[in-house]
Amino acid sequence: MDFLIITGLSGAGKSNALRTMEDIGYYCVDNIPSTLLRVFYDLCEKSSDPLMKKVAVVIDVRNGESFEYITAEIHKLRKENKNLKIVFLDAKDDVLITRFKETRRHHPLYDKVADGSTKAALQLERDSLSFLKKSADFLIDTTYMSNKQLAERIYNIFLEKTSDSLIITFMSFGFKYGIPLEADLVFDARCLPNPYYIPELKPLTGLDLSVREYVLNSEITQEFMKKIIDFLDYAVPLYQKEGKSEIVVAIGCTGGKHRSVTLAGNFNSHFIQKGYKSTIQHRDIWKI
Repeated sequence: MDFLIITGLSGAGKSNALRTMEDIGYYCVDNIPSTLLRVFYDLCEKSSDPLMKKVAVVIDVRNGESFEYITAEIHKLRKENKNLKIVFLDAKDDVLITRFKETRRHHPLYDKVADGSTKAALQLERDSLSFLKKSADFLIDTTYMSNKQLAERIYNIFLEKTSDSLIITFMSFGFKYGIPLEADLVFDARCLPNPYYIPELKPLTGLDLSVREYVLNSEITQEFMKKIIDFLDYAVPLYQKEGKSEIVVAIGCTGGKHRSVTLAGNFNSHFIQKGYKSTIQHRDIWKI
């Protein structure tokens, strides 16, 4: 049985993630009370209905329950070696505040803080969810993601069975937009030849052959890539041995359009050839 708990900050995209899981074929339950988590897990485990063998539930602060109880229940299930995974969705506070303003909705904990501010409510929520974030198998930062990009990330992770496999996600990004919060490893490609300063290459991206050839034809790039691949070939099996579900390897350049995209594509191809489940996400490639 695949049992997935989706949690995280209010406004970070849990509802969109749950809809995507439903599209994939998971039986989905939103805002399940923590007191029913164990009962529901046992019912799914004992059920003969194949639809109940792939389940996703959202647990968050909306029902006002104590997260001490929730974390205790999840801790018990994991100590019993129950097959569950946790996806934690996060985003920067200023982005979450903007999202609440745009939807004209209150944060679920606004009445729990003295000044009723969204910022204070978010901090209270972060404190309450800290254990779940530390325990998460998959951490997804939606700060710079569109709904479509979030769906693509979910598809890449869960479209196939993941309970016994390590997923490597290579993420290109632009440093000027910030380092991805979910990154386990970050590599800086800003030292490599930059196509941005070549007029005919500037409007293109690392998905275009001419840009890739420009970046990869440099001896500096080849040596840079070789050292990173040597390190990853050594490190990835160690992560796998420790039981990690996903490794997010972020490769950044200035704008996230040329060098980082090229390298992420090459690293992704290398690990696919080695037999790993490897995916790719270009976070900032279409930003102006």
